Amino acid sequence: MNLKKVVYFAVLLWVGAQVLGCAWFRAKEQETAQRLAEEGMEAFKDEDYEDAIESFQKLKDWYPFSKYAILAELKLGDAYYHRKEYEDAIFAYEAFENLHPKNEAIPYVVYQIGRCHFNRLDSIDRDQGMAREALQAFERLIRTYPTSPYASKAEEHVKVCNRSLAEHEFYVGLFYYKAEHYKAALERFRTVIRSYPDLGVHHKALEYIALCQAKIDEAGRDRN
Repeated sequence: MNLKKVVYFAVLLWVGAQVLGCAWFRAKEQETAQRLAEEGMEAFKDEDYEDAIESFQKLKDWYPFSKYAILAELKLGDAYYHRKEYEDAIFAYEAFENLHPKNEAIPYVVYQIGRCHFNRLDSIDRDQGMAREALQAFERLIRTYPTSPYASKAEEHVKVCNRSLAEHEFYVGLFYYKAEHYKAALERFRTVIRSYPDLGVHHKALEYIALCQAKIDEAGRDRN
């Protein structure tokens, strides 16, 4: 066998080894990614969310192009949500939405983002930032995916958020009224009427609008 043939067959053997090696590596990678996915799902099923997060995070970091990676990205959000680590859950859900905006799970993801805020609604005497954030997410879900079953669930939460915001406005208005800041109170009560009608606070707000107006008119007559 001449030198050219020796070189030719050597090249063929090298190429074959590379092809087989790559195929073996890909198969091994999928096997490992699948194992991490199974471990994560098993831990999640057992409500061992800490171990589930560890498995899903490894899968996401080590095998980002695996067919199981998208599962890990979604379940990371769910695991954080069940641990009530809502900021981490929101981060995971938003990352999923940014990476897979057309995925069929997006209505669920947007709903879960809303729930992460909704579950932290505070009392009416406190800042209502969570209510506003939840409302924004739920309204986006209803507007963008009106036929989704999650949209109908969101509608019930929207009512609760609006009720919380209405009662907060009334509470602040009442605070100003008692402090005899009648113009500031009047504006708060008018906000209830304009923005949150028919939520159980409307009639009380109307009563205090009349009271505020009477106090303002009385102060005006005293100055004259």
